[in-house]
Amino acid sequence: MGRGKIEIKRIENSTNRQVTYSKRRTGITKKARELTVLCDAQVSLIMFSATGKLSEYISPSATTKGIFDRYQRVTGANLWQSHYQKMQDNLKRLKEINDNLRREIRQRIGEDNLNDLSFEELRSLEQNMETSLQCVRDRKYHVIGNRTETCKKKLRTIEEVHNDLLQELCPTGGSNWLTSYG
Repeated sequence: MGRGKIEIKRIENSTNRQVTYSKRRTGITKKARELTVLCDAQVSLIMFSATGKLSEYISPSATTKGIFDRYQRVTGANLWQSHYQKMQDNLKRLKEINDNLRREIRQRIGEDNLNDLSFEELRSLEQNMETSLQCVRDRKYHVIGNRTETCKKKLRTIEEVHNDLLQELCPTGGSNWLTSYG
């Protein structure tokens, strides 16, 4: 007894939809392999599941790039042009940013001629340098403070050890020992 026709519409139950996708993916991949072997056709099959997982098949005698290039030649479509143009635009934008940053660095270290800058640019540069200088000073004072605290702790430790040693040498009072030998 044959199967009845099913209505082609989206399967609402996600589990059933995933099971159907898996079975049909296997079936269409099998058909693509058969087409490659039986008819010596070059086949490329690309599928994305609802979760975004890639499944693909390509004839053993072909490459994905070769298939796309051949498709472009036959149809006259340029699949890469928009992507290439976006990359060129992005490259141009990044080069401009890079040039501006390099110019700013040269200005800050005094390599670039400051005569070409307007009053506002000079004022902005001065403000940036003052902010940077303040950050450097704050960090320097923080490091100095940490070192001072470390030295004070070491000094206290040394004084404690010194006093302990004096107590061991002269339990009645270390000051007599110091006056006798010191």
